[in-house]
Amino acid sequence: MVTALRAVVFAGLVFLPSQRSASAVKASGDTTALEFLGFRAGARLEELNLRLRISSGSLRCRQSRADRRVSECRGALPKGKGEPRVDVWVSAIDSLAGVMTLSGKVDSAQLGNWQDTLQSRYGKVVTRVQGTQRMLQWVRRGRMIRLTWRVEAGAQVASVSLVDGRVLDNWGRTSSIGRLNKGQHSSLNPRVGPDSCPQCPPAGSPAPRSPIP
Repeated sequence: MVTALRAVVFAGLVFLPSQRSASAVKASGDTTALEFLGFRAGARLEELNLRLRISSGSLRCRQSRADRRVSECRGALPKGKGEPRVDVWVSAIDSLAGVMTLSGKVDSAQLGNWQDTLQSRYGKVVTRVQGTQRMLQWVRRGRMIRLTWRVEAGAQVASVSLVDGRVLDNWGRTSSIGRLNKGQHSSLNPRVGPDSCPQCPPAGSPAPRSPIP
């Protein structure tokens, strides 16, 4: 798990409430908070689990053997009316979400809704292309949210990544493992591209790119 956290430039992404927002867990009054579908960058695991339980889901977590402060968690929002199933992956430090990915298969209307929701809240940005993927990205005071989408095996998949750089920086200052990798996540790069979040999972894949010990 620490392996996945290492190059973790935890690219903070949070989707804003859509049709599910009425039942979303209320976030604290942080004007720099980034959120999507009721999931907030830097939220405590208890808050994320409650959000999933509202939709008949749950968050399943396991701790890293190398650093007990680090946990990897998974869950899912079931498919709803006009909404796709959304898989949730969280990498947390001291029970705070450092990196979170919400992903699922979407049709054109659903993808458009995700794009409109994010741009209406965080502002219009230029769509960037990286290989077969397209991205929209926003950075707010050490937090980042990124929407990525691509066609995979004939289906359109999309993911929103949420990263709280402050959670990662604190881990980097106080953990020996974090200090070894501090340079990889200490500053969120507002530039869209491979260097702004080298370990963020690609669209449609909530899992980290490398195994977690």
